[in-house]
Amino acid sequence: HTTGLLRPNSTTGVALTEIYDLDTVLGSRLVNVSARMNVTGGEGTLIAGFSIAGTVPKQVLIRGVGPALAQFGVSGVLADPMIAVYSGSTQIYSNDNWEAGTSTAAQISAAAAQVGAFALPAGSKDAVLLVTLQPGNYTVLVSGGTATGVALIEIYDTQ
Repeated sequence: HTTGLLRPNSTTGVALTEIYDLDTVLGSRLVNVSARMNVTGGEGTLIAGFSIAGTVPKQVLIRGVGPALAQFGVSGVLADPMIAVYSGSTQIYSNDNWEAGTSTAAQISAAAAQVGAFALPAGSKDAVLLVTLQPGNYTVLVSGGTATGVALIEIYDTQ
């Protein structure tokens, strides 16, 4: 389901894409969702929402990728993305540089390899969180402070 602001002549606008996994068969799950856009201030913040269903906590890998996109030929990347995870209006986690945080670079690299995500170069300023979340609704914001550029948000179910 996609809704958004429709503008003439292929001009830019704000859009919302929603994905729902309606299959209730045991073992069915959505394992990854991602979106890429040019991040700017205000309406240009990259926002992803997701829900964890069930009754048990789930480990997720959340990546705000900017600099690493250059290896795929993407130009004008967001040089230093930051990610923040919210539960309701409360920020519960954040990361600015993937090798500095509560999870080690080795743990993050292992989780990325497990889910099939491309590796991040050592020393890149991409942002990553490997966290265990309780069932509920969450929002992730990718921003660049006052900087602008192309960024990718990725959310992986690691279990």
